[in-house]
Amino acid sequence: MDWTSLYLKTADLNVFILGTGEVATRRANKFLDHGANVKLAGNSLSDELEHKGAVLCSNDDVDELVNWADLVVVASGDEKLSDYVCAIAQNKLINRADYPLKGDIIVPTSFNIGEIEISIFTNGKSPLMARQLRKKIQSIISEEDILEIELQDYARTELKKVVEDQKERRKYLYEILEDEKINDLIKDGEIDEAKCCIDNLIRGLE
Repeated sequence: MDWTSLYLKTADLNVFILGTGEVATRRANKFLDHGANVKLAGNSLSDELEHKGAVLCSNDDVDELVNWADLVVVASGDEKLSDYVCAIAQNKLINRADYPLKGDIIVPTSFNIGEIEISIFTNGKSPLMARQLRKKIQSIISEEDILEIELQDYARTELKKVVEDQKERRKYLYEILEDEKINDLIKDGEIDEAKCCIDNLIRGLE
């Protein structure tokens, strides 16, 4: 397997999408929702994309659009035009919706639970199973898990103020994760009380 999972910072990234159909629209929404500048070449844009700031361009402008872009997304049914865009975008990052494994970037199935984003990639073998696995994962992640993440973030931030050694901080984070009183407070939704317990533990380290 020659793919590595990474997260790409997309704030202010210039994304050119060839196509304006269903797949192109999904890609555009994803990048727009994560702060990218998006231009599409095709027939028309949905009101939603226009409202989010997407720009509609002509297929005649693809050379200029490729030059402008940091990332090129090919999501068009016009195979000849798609091949042309890929040919002139050799020095750009390319996501190919038509032949995903021929591009440089895969846009996997992903979903959010609170501030947590989970992505699933089957190495191109089964997008259908990626969606099925998504449903299974969503069904087992609880509200308590989300609250625990919030508390771990809080504890990690506070520990950095008093414990310099990363391994030592990790030890205390495990203690907090397994603390029965804190876990009971999480179950009851008493987040402020749980933070007070963490504060008391950290004060004992000073």
